[in-house]
This record gives sequence, structure tokens and C-alpha cells, in this order.
Amino acid sequence: MKTLPSFLLKNIFLLLLVLPAERVSATHIVGGEITYKFLGTVPAGNKYQISLSIYEDCLNGSPGAIASDNLAWLTVNDGLGNFVAFDSARYTSVVLIPANFSNACVSNIPQTCLQRKDFVHDFVLPPNASGYFITYQRCCRNAAIVNIKDPANIGTALFCNIPPVAVVANNNSAVFTNFPPQIICVNNPLVYNHSATDADGDSLTYELCNSYMCLNGGNIDTQPFLPPYMPVSYISPYTFSFPMTAYPLLQIDPRTGIMSGTPNRTGRYLVTVCCNEWRNGILISTIKREFQFVVTSCSKLVIADIPVLTSYPNTFELNCKDHSIHFINSSIGGYAYHWDFGTHNTKDTSTDFEPTFVYPDTGTYSVKLVANPGGTCPDSIIRLVRIYPILHAAFTTNNIQCAGTTIDFTDQSIDSFKSGASWMWYFGDGDSSLLQNPSHLYPYSGIYDVVLATKNTRDCRDTALRRVAVDNFKPFAGNDTTIVKGEYINFNATGGTQYVWTPPVYLESTDSYNPIGYFPDPGQYTYEVNVTSPFGCAGTDTITVTVVNQAAFLMPTAFTPNGDGLNDVFMPRSVGYSKLNYFRIFNRWGEEVFFTTSLETGWDGTCHNKTADIGTYYWDISYKDRFGKDGSMKGDVTLVR
Repeated sequence: MKTLPSFLLKNIFLLLLVLPAERVSATHIVGGEITYKFLGTVPAGNKYQISLSIYEDCLNGSPGAIASDNLAWLTVNDGLGNFVAFDSARYTSVVLIPANFSNACVSNIPQTCLQRKDFVHDFVLPPNASGYFITYQRCCRNAAIVNIKDPANIGTALFCNIPPVAVVANNNSAVFTNFPPQIICVNNPLVYNHSATDADGDSLTYELCNSYMCLNGGNIDTQPFLPPYMPVSYISPYTFSFPMTAYPLLQIDPRTGIMSGTPNRTGRYLVTVCCNEWRNGILISTIKREFQFVVTSCSKLVIADIPVLTSYPNTFELNCKDHSIHFINSSIGGYAYHWDFGTHNTKDTSTDFEPTFVYPDTGTYSVKLVANPGGTCPDSIIRLVRIYPILHAAFTTNNIQCAGTTIDFTDQSIDSFKSGASWMWYFGDGDSSLLQNPSHLYPYSGIYDVVLATKNTRDCRDTALRRVAVDNFKPFAGNDTTIVKGEYINFNATGGTQYVWTPPVYLESTDSYNPIGYFPDPGQYTYEVNVTSPFGCAGTDTITVTVVNQAAFLMPTAFTPNGDGLNDVFMPRSVGYSKLNYFRIFNRWGEEVFFTTSLETGWDGTCHNKTADIGTYYWDISYKDRFGKDGSMKGDVTLVR
């Protein structure tokens, strides 16, 4: 560290002013900041490490001016403005600042080049009652700045203050956390974290503040002039608190350091943020960052989007089942996301790509999705979700489901709003109904898919499906029959599980499907059976029993095997015979054309798989009667087509 008497310093200043100097000023300074760290106490005082960062435009700035920034002159003044010391430092690192467009949020990214030079120098400062100011000055600013006057010919004055040790011992300054953004998209919301951290745990607040300029003409790097420093002159209507055109206005949250706003005019704007350090309610130190925000027209490749899945305007989902919503993210170009589910609870956020959230109550909620939060070109969208549980469609039918009978359908839906507005029934056979509790008749048996679609006044919708089995119910008493008097007959009804026969005459029982009947007298007897199915379907059928005096074969005299289903087969109908030995048919030349031993088989009018000629044929029957005695019978039949 170099310290000189005041009279010698004045002579040096005059000499520097009159000596010819190479002009190395240029429009390359974009911004900067100064911070400090307490390193400990030494015999001569307190040792501090001073860190200076300057931001340079390495695309448009003069290479000579950028190269000359290899010495940074730092001046220390006390809190009363008196000179204490100055020294120079070489930069320790050069950092190329990323453009913050890694998310490819715009397609027409302007060409940029920004670098940060970091200088570090240690000062030992004796304790005093007023503290110290550390100052750096350099010319010149970027000429394209639109919110201040004559930016190409004024430099920047960066400074920070170290509080008196008697007030705050061994203090460290706050340090900004993030790189400032290079590019901001016009008409796109800016959300930038401009916060800082403090090693001592002091409270921090943030505000937009003045930028200052140097007074020495700024053509070369040299010892900064003593304070006070003059603020830059803003072009109306701009001020340090209104540094750029935006709606909503550019502002910084004093507690969090989050800068927000929507710039609506392109250009390059000078913006300065002060971070104030507080301890026990007392302001002890301030650091400031001066920077330029470049607002440009962007062709957005980042689009935040939540689809609309309902008929409601701008509504993502209508949940009528429960309180849980699984969100769909259809954004384009995003790499990070922030969801706010709209319950005004600090825990109702998520950074998942497609989160699931359980809402605490019914209602309509505004959900905000930010794609690439904190980036230079984020995008956001707000959709609504509506939570209106519970609508659950359900229905029942009566127990009797029979073809040809009416089935009753009863709505059993659950609606927490008690506001069922409409019902739509589909019965599975092409018919439908708008009634809440309809009735329907199925003319045929089968399996039918019945659907109930219901909607309440909140536009909640639900459907219920149920397969309805219509009973294939066909009560059958049996075929009419002829027997000889004195014989028994076994009835064999089908179609159900319960049977009732009427009249009870000659029947062994009346409540089974196969009662035995004994008929001692000739005559004709008709019985009705009432049949009930397992589903409760009920119906009737009849059977007629003809009782004759003696056994006989009932033989037609003609038949017509033409395939019309009427009288197509010629066969004997046995009454009172126990067994058929054979049944034969011959043509007029004596050739056998048919033979069987079964009473269930007849002649279909073919011979050797060919259609037999029309004409007269002769039949011959051999049988055993009910007493076991053999007998025979002959006759003829006419085949007609």
C-alpha cells in the first residue's frame, strides 16, 4: 500500500492533468461492484480484502481499452471524505459471462460478449470513528445506453463503505449471488433473483438506486478522485427508480431481492441495485451493483402451456371425483418449471415437470406455471382448476329381468351438490331415455350394456355401465302325445325351477316338472303348467294327452318332401307299441328304398342320395306290442312334390 503526503498528492494530480496521455477510454464498461472481507487484526490496524469486479463489453468495446484494464486503482477515503490511501491491483481472473440463453428461449439471439474481470487487493486500515469508502473509477460506458445522457463520454464510479469498528467490529460485506442477465425479451415477464448473501448473517434489504460518474474525464486508469461523486443525468422520463420502460414497472422486492417487471420497449438501460446491510436495526453498510439491461425483440421458443381439458373457458380440469389434480405440462422449450397451485399457502408450489396436488377444499383455483423461472426469457401461463366433488353415477334395476316384461331402472347417483340436472340412459338395444328413473321393455332375451350418463349444474359428468341379463325364458310343458288307455305317461316340463300343473286329474303330483299321469279311460286331456324361472320370470304352457282304446300306427297316406318344412318326412306314429322291429319302404319294382329300426326316423323321399320319383310306394312294419307279442302291418303312401 502506498501513502503520500497531501501536498505531494496535489502535485501528482496536476502533473497527470497536464502530461500528454494516450486516450484509452472507450465505450466498453457495462457495470461493476465492490465488496470486502475482514481478514483479521494486525499491529497496524484491521486487514480487509477488497474485491472489485468490472463487466466489459468484449464484442463492441475497444480492444485497447479492454487490454488497459489490467490495473485497477483503488482509493480509500474515510467517512468524512478525506484521502487515506490508494493502490493498484492486477486482475486475478477473467470470467466470460454466459448469455443465459442455454434454454434456447429465443430464436433470434443477438450476438453478445460479456466478461468480468476480478481484482483483489488487501488494505490494512487503522480504526477510526467514521469508517471508510473504497472507490474505483473508469471511463467509459457503452454508448448505446438510452436512459442516461452522454454515456460514451462519462465513466463510472463504484464504491462501498466499511463501517467504523467501534460501531460494527470485523464486518464482511454482502455478496451478490447471481450473474446479472445480459438479454431481456421485450413484452416478456422478467423475474430475476438479484439477492445477496452475508457471511455475518446480517439482515439485507434491496432497492433501486443512483449510478455515479467519475469527474476526471476518465481517459486513463488512475487514482479515483475524492468524494462526493455526482450521479449520472437521466433522460426524462427515466430516473434511478424508473430506469426502463415497463408494464408492470420494473421493481425489486426489498426483502427477497427478486426483480420483476415486463419491459415493453427495446433498448439498453443502465440499472443499479443497492444491497443494504442491517444489524440490530441499524444500517451498517451498502454495496451496489451497476449493470446494463439489454431489452430486445425475441422470437419465443419457450412457451409455458397447460392444456384446456374442459368446456369451461381457460379451465384445465374439472374434478368431480376427489380433491386431487394431476397436471399436464405441454410447455415448449423449458428446462425448469415452477408451479403455484393457487391456494395462497406457501407450501402449494412444485418444481416437478408434471406434479400432482391435493386441494384442501372445493372451489375454483388459479394455477400459475412459470417455464424457466429466473432465466432471462421465462414464460408463464395461468389456468383454472375447478374442484367440485363428488358426482358418482350409479343405478339399480328391479330383480325381474325377463323378455317381454318391463324392467325398472333407478338412479342411485351420488352428488354432493344435490343438483342433478340431467340424465341420459342408453339401454343397449338402440333405445334411450332422459328420465331420471325410466322403465324399459326388452322384447328379446340377451345381455345388454346399459349406460347412465349424468351431469350436474356444476358441469360435473360421470357415467355408469352395467350389464343387464334379460332371461331367456321359454316355459315348455312338452309335446302333445297319444297313449293307450291304462298306460302311464311321464311328463317333462322345462324352462324354470318351479312348476304348478292344473288340473290335477290323473296326475301323481302337481308341483314338479315331471309328474306321472295314469289314464284308465279314453279321451283327450289338456294340462297347463305354470313355470317360474330363477330370475322370477313367470309363464305358462299346455300339453294335450290323447288316450285311445287300443294300440295303432298312425300312417299318412301321402307326403311332400319339397323342403318347405311341412310334411317333408314319412314316418309311422306309434300308439301303444313298445318296440319297432323294422320299418321298410319299397318302390313299385320291389326295390327297398328305406329301412330303419327307430320310431324317431322317417323317409325323406330320397334313394341312394338321389331324389326319388313321384308315385306310389309300399311300406312294411314289424313290431312288438306292449305285451311282447310280434306283429306286422303293411300299406302304401303317395310321394308328391
